[in-house]
Amino acid sequence: MIERLQTSNLRNLTQVNLHTAACNVMIGANGSGKTSLLEAIFLLSRGKSFRHHQPKRYIQYHQHTATVHARLSDGNTLAIQKQADATTLLRLNQSTVYNQSILTEQLPTLLIDPSSMDMLEQGSASRRQLLDWLVFHMKQGFHPQWLAYQRLLKQRNSLLKKSKHLTHVQLAELRSWDKGLGNHAALIHHYRQHVFTKWQPYFADSIAQLLPSYAEQLSLSYHAGYDTDVALEVQLGERLEQDLQLGYTRIGNHRADIHVHWRSNDTLPILKEQAANVLSRGEKKLLITALRLSQLPLLLQTDATTQASTNENERVITATPVVLLDDITAELDERAIEILLSTLAKLPCQVFMSSLTADIVPMVNDLWSNPMMFHVKQGQVLPL
Repeated sequence: MIERLQTSNLRNLTQVNLHTAACNVMIGANGSGKTSLLEAIFLLSRGKSFRHHQPKRYIQYHQHTATVHARLSDGNTLAIQKQADATTLLRLNQSTVYNQSILTEQLPTLLIDPSSMDMLEQGSASRRQLLDWLVFHMKQGFHPQWLAYQRLLKQRNSLLKKSKHLTHVQLAELRSWDKGLGNHAALIHHYRQHVFTKWQPYFADSIAQLLPSYAEQLSLSYHAGYDTDVALEVQLGERLEQDLQLGYTRIGNHRADIHVHWRSNDTLPILKEQAANVLSRGEKKLLITALRLSQLPLLLQTDATTQASTNENERVITATPVVLLDDITAELDERAIEILLSTLAKLPCQVFMSSLTADIVPMVNDLWSNPMMFHVKQGQVLPL
């Protein structure tokens, strides 16, 4: 859990130094800097912003760097510095580290914000990342396999873009990459499938709370991005000519997706449809909230079987997850907010939330003991 948070030169936050609690509420008008505080925590955990991928867009005007530093309750300190040229400096306990994943393990963050409320209609990337966040924190072997796969995929796509016709040397090189992609893909799929199976009952529980009238009609499905009954290496070879014409690799782990299905129980034959095509805007918000909220109990499971596991690929979560709720009162109704916050209050996680008004304060005071309230105005953050 974050005990102290410091930021400098991030958007309109010139210098911020906060002592934090289990629940922290940032209240302020639009543009005051409250979302930037959540962005700072996300940046420290993930190495990127959820608002813009270019550092020069969130580094304060006329400044060359933005820095975020946190002291955790276990005594560890984390820091990230982003430079305008996209150079990144990372520190764990004052020592330089070179992999963002090291800080991510120390500070798992789950973001629920207005921009994520369209993930059902967007491309597969945001839904795939939703699953991979869980897999990263639950399976130690996943991230190295994912990184290796991404490196090979980048090389393959670069070669596909260069030429429509490959030389014998290039073809041999590509076949070697395809073999490597196939090996990594099989393990990545195994990890994803295992975690997805564990996730499903937690999703069902969240739907029962947030959308009880659809509890029997909504379900999740996972698609690997390729036919898992045939080696990916073989399928890539069969599709090479089409990939050359298009200039990119069309199948593989990078095309995996999660779908939410709606099933009609009152018509014959039974109809199955994408939930995004059936639900109202408000119901979609609740569905996406259920998707994210259902990840926390799974991540935090501490049953004896997990703790005693001798499988080196099983990761036991010891870090306190941090949940970032950005302007959630603008996206959810009062009942949904109450369910969301009451669920979070029962879990061993830390919460940072932003709100335009103080209307949410009584509910927070009822659910948490000694929450911290902050007023944010023009980049200044003051305790209420």
